[in-house]
Amino acid sequence: MRTTILIFLLAIPFALGARVSLPDASESEEDSSSWLFAPLVSSAPKFGTSIGALGGYLKKFDDESPVSMFGSIASYSNTESAIAGVFANTYFDKDRQRLLAGAVAGEINNEYSDFLGTGYPVKTTDNIRAIFVRYLYRVKSNWFLGPQVLSTNYTISGNNWFTQEILARIGLTGFDSNGIGLVALRDTRDDQNSPGSGSLLSMNNIAYRETFGGKTNFDAYALSFRKFFPHGNRHVLAMRINGRWTNDAPPAGYSTISLRGYTPGQYLSPHSTLLEIEERYHIKGKWGATAFVGVACLYGNGNECSDRENIYPAGGAGITYIIKPEEKMLIRTEVAVGESENYGFYLKFGYEF
Repeated sequence: MRTTILIFLLAIPFALGARVSLPDASESEEDSSSWLFAPLVSSAPKFGTSIGALGGYLKKFDDESPVSMFGSIASYSNTESAIAGVFANTYFDKDRQRLLAGAVAGEINNEYSDFLGTGYPVKTTDNIRAIFVRYLYRVKSNWFLGPQVLSTNYTISGNNWFTQEILARIGLTGFDSNGIGLVALRDTRDDQNSPGSGSLLSMNNIAYRETFGGKTNFDAYALSFRKFFPHGNRHVLAMRINGRWTNDAPPAGYSTISLRGYTPGQYLSPHSTLLEIEERYHIKGKWGATAFVGVACLYGNGNECSDRENIYPAGGAGITYIIKPEEKMLIRTEVAVGESENYGFYLKFGYEF
């Protein structure tokens, strides 16, 4: 769904590494290279099994700025879904300026046994084209402020006349729109790529308007708070609270569940809120482990979080391995389980948040 675009553009470049010590003299030349390659695998009952890869180039613009990354990513699944994109996540000017930009294109085929609670089995095809740019400037201490722009061309089609009729009746046909917004961010993390302490607070909005060349008008607001607690021998307890709210959005612009174990876009509602806690355990050397639990709520249009049917729990665990000690980057393999036979297996680059 449309939210998959933002997850693809935002989560990948920000999902960097673990809390580790600096490399020692035994570190290989491959570890210290400016180039990065990571395999990507995911398997879920609605999306099928996909394989792909991320390739990137790492660049440090000055001694006071975190490492920047320029990269590309692509994946293909056994449902004949394909998606590819490029991105740049940069820090420069002694970390007074930050720029995140990306573009993505793809076709995603989904199969649902109970589509959005309608009781109907549905197969859909989502065609996605999107461009995203966010610029931040340090205005005071740990506070950043700046604009963001998103251009989206997103269509949904069914596999037959009956499916098309269902999508049309619930208004889920995609949209073509351009939006702009503002971002306010407070960053006290000890390391932007691999936080072991501190916090990150992000508040932003996107105003989609026909005035900007799109075909629909609505607003989306998002808030995210992440907190990191170091303990023991290089272990970290991480927590995040996310919220997304929409106003006058079409169903294709609704919020979804962003927890491991669920397919983004399978469940939709105007608003969403989630809480997730993760233990990041250092085992030995480059090896670590994760254990996580979370819960999300979808609400709006008469639905409330007091109704158990709108609550979606999830949990899981996995193993991590550091591939870039100096830049504190890793890959992780995890299994996550939700409710109603939702589950997922993942091999990804970086932590989830």
